[in-house]
Amino acid sequence: MHAAVLGSPVAHSLSPALHTAAYAALGLHDWSYERCECDEAGLPLFVAGLDREWAGLSLTMPLKRVALEVADEVSPLATATGAANTLVLRDGRWSAHNTDVAGLVAALRGAGVGATGAAGRAVVLGAGGTAQASLAALRELGVPEVDVLVRSVERAGELRAAADRLGVSPTVRAALTDPSSATAAITEADIVISTLPAGAADALAGAGPGTVVLDVVYAPWPTRFAATAAAAGAHVVSGLEMLLHQAVAQVELMTGRPGPVAEMRSALDEAVAARA
Repeated sequence: MHAAVLGSPVAHSLSPALHTAAYAALGLHDWSYERCECDEAGLPLFVAGLDREWAGLSLTMPLKRVALEVADEVSPLATATGAANTLVLRDGRWSAHNTDVAGLVAALRGAGVGATGAAGRAVVLGAGGTAQASLAALRELGVPEVDVLVRSVERAGELRAAADRLGVSPTVRAALTDPSSATAAITEADIVISTLPAGAADALAGAGPGTVVLDVVYAPWPTRFAATAAAAGAHVVSGLEMLLHQAVAQVELMTGRPGPVAEMRSALDEAVAARA
């Protein structure tokens, strides 16, 4: 069986290390996993050219929205978040799923979120697909108050639509253009999730002891934002935790077996060390 990660660019992806380790641990020695460069325009043709020897596809940017259009079936969670990072082939039909939510939930739970009841307030930085997945994860974790900080409220329409589908009501504020305003919001938060691209959160601060900070950027690590939070005493979580656990969920969807977390974590650590 074959599987692959698609995106543009995709050469940086660590998914092959994770999935290959999982197949080895599960005894699936005839399974393979590769990287394939693919943009939005190319995805429909790529998917149409695959046969029943394919188990599924992992999708990174910029394919998470167009994946919904090429699938025969879309999971309720992928529909609600408006994005899918996984396509699974079964009986000739493609189904779209979002395991980013599972990755976020596992990463935050690993940092203690939800262990002693719901946290009172979360701040999400950014309004893209990962921010939308963050709203779903925070809903699952029972976080009642969420502020989403963006550069332009007018350009956050897809996030607002996802929030409506998820049944949540975050406060969306154009605070990212004013670091002092964003820092003030972060200071009041129990949880901070940065979904911003590398460097975009460098000027932000405010997290301190008791705050859980998850930065989805993991290369280079630590980011300036994460380092500032750690120095202030925050519990900082690398985006590698999200990457690991979303891949664990993908493996289960594609193989029908639970993803071997320990072996996948070890392979991820080795892959990251090799790039250092």
